[in-house]
Amino acid sequence: MIGDPTGKNATRPPLTADQVEVNARTYQAQVYKVLDPEKTEVEFNSRWMGAMAAADMVKLAATHTVARMLERDDFSKRYSGGQPIAIHEFLYPLIQGYDSVALKADIELGGTDQKFNLHMGRELQRHYRQPSQCILTMPLLEGLDGVNKMSKSLGNYVGIAESPTEQFGKLMSVSDTLMWRYIELLSFESLGVIRQWKREVEDGRNPRDVKVMFAQEIITRFHDNKAARMALEDFEARFQQGGIPDVIDEFKFSIPEAGLAVTQALKMAGLVPSTSEAMRSIAGGGVRLDGVKITDKGLLMKKGTSVVAQVGKRRFARIAFE
Repeated sequence: MIGDPTGKNATRPPLTADQVEVNARTYQAQVYKVLDPEKTEVEFNSRWMGAMAAADMVKLAATHTVARMLERDDFSKRYSGGQPIAIHEFLYPLIQGYDSVALKADIELGGTDQKFNLHMGRELQRHYRQPSQCILTMPLLEGLDGVNKMSKSLGNYVGIAESPTEQFGKLMSVSDTLMWRYIELLSFESLGVIRQWKREVEDGRNPRDVKVMFAQEIITRFHDNKAARMALEDFEARFQQGGIPDVIDEFKFSIPEAGLAVTQALKMAGLVPSTSEAMRSIAGGGVRLDGVKITDKGLLMKKGTSVVAQVGKRRFARIAFE
């Protein structure tokens, strides 16, 4: 109900118990695509936190200092920048840490952004004379924009509960550079096989071939083989039905390290007369990149990528960004 402030530069509003219950049901439906429900126990920390008296919470808060809390990177930045930090946000790491005490946890898994909170569990277990849990942190995956971490609130995510068609289209829209990050973190193929794919792409293989194999692997994992085949067929049908000519104009643009706005790229390739027209075309659903309709007017094209851009039914260009 407090809301984890990790990575936020502003106070996150608390949630109601009903909102937590709704969220929990969606998380449970998703996690059972990965974990065996027969071997999974779901706990609500309200079981132990709800029984805590005010005096117990004060004792828990007394185990750590404000200085210790300000060691957390996001708190430190907000404090230095004069941004407010609510007292309940300081309580979040303590409450997450106390979960490990209540569960007598042996190991806790989290993203690298959760390292402070995970260590809090270890420290509190020592305070309560329990063996300290091991912690296992995992890298954060960048979202489809290639900049921010994958997040539903930012709309740059591939949802494991989404349809095969949605998953396939989103994964195919990942840049040729970013796809290796996705493959290394998400594919069950060995690193040796992935290195071989990289060599083949460097030697001239179309990276789209590798992206297709990866997308089918992910869809098979969260759906099945048949769904993966049908998603590929649907993607290819939509891509081909777009009427892409055998010969289209090709462009190579040298762009800044930060990337180039898609609206600017469309203008530079002569697909639209102005960036404002590009924005109108995107808003109207008339712009596709590699057959995938885009809706983000602020999308940045990244160095080392290439796309087939389509505006309307008849304007095409193959654009490489260097």
